[in-house]
Amino acid sequence: MRMISEKALKALRENYPQGTRIELIQMDDIQAPPVGTLGTIIGVDDTGSLLVNWDNGSGLNVIYGEDVVRKVVR
Repeated sequence: MRMISEKALKALRENYPQGTRIELIQMDDIQAPPVGTLGTIIGVDDTGSLLVNWDNGSGLNVIYGEDVVRKVVR
C-alpha cells in the first residue's frame, strides 16, 4: 500500500467530495464490481481510499495508488 502525503490527501478530498459520481476503470480484487460500474463517493478516509456506494450495491473502497476510477461529468 502506498502512503499518501497530507497535500495529496487534501487534493483528493477536494476533487472527490461527497456525492461525486465515478466510474470504475480498474480494480484488482476478486470481489470488485465490473469495469464500468458507476458509484457515488461518500467520503475519503485518512489513507486516501475513496469510500463508494456502487450502483450495483457493492461497498468496496477504491484504494489510493492501486485502483483506477474516473469522475463522471454530467
